[in-house]
Amino acid sequence: MDFLGWITQNKEILKILFGLIITLICIFIVLRTNRLFKISKHKGIRYFRNAFFFYGIAFFIKYIIESITFILESSSISLLIISALFEFFLIMGGFFLLYSLLWKKIETKNEKYTSSLMNPKISVFYMMAIIISVLDLINLSHFYMFLSQITVFAIASLISFVNYFNHPEKKFLKLYFAAMVLSFITWILNAFSAFYFGWDQGIMINIYVINTIIFLVFLYGVVKFTSLPKR
Repeated sequence: MDFLGWITQNKEILKILFGLIITLICIFIVLRTNRLFKISKHKGIRYFRNAFFFYGIAFFIKYIIESITFILESSSISLLIISALFEFFLIMGGFFLLYSLLWKKIETKNEKYTSSLMNPKISVFYMMAIIISVLDLINLSHFYMFLSQITVFAIASLISFVNYFNHPEKKFLKLYFAAMVLSFITWILNAFSAFYFGWDQGIMINIYVINTIIFLVFLYGVVKFTSLPKR
């Protein structure tokens, strides 16, 4: 049996493993950045933390719950609901990641929200995520999710580049820019795989690898940025 054949035969187990790895990375990032936010009270860190809170839920739903549901041969309705929930949380993760770069241009100094997960500004993202998820559910596709996230990460890549260009001495901004560009490329590859190659297994393996690298880049950046200096 060739490697691709082995992957195909064991893909649900491998998806669970992949989902578990990404979920654990997200949990670590959320806990680490939450601790940093409590110290610094920096709003950008809080929104960055929220992004990985939603990403963690999304990947847990998609690659663990969905795979278990598939193995147990549950109804197609259950899989559709799981797919819609995955889209919602994944889209919200992207929105929060973008908002962590834009919040200074959107919120005024006098605006102090007690919750970063639910406030008038963020509620717009919730509405957009719900609409996109419902549209894709109705059309049985991921078109609007791909369109929204490719747009989000194109903008995020541009903003990250400008931030890094203005502050090249800050290594975290370099990592952030690299992660944004990789995310943008991954979303494009995902879209091509879905619409032109019928979720080709070879392409999807590469996408899983790139996704893992992206989250590891964020993990490395968070660990390095939040590590206490040695005395």
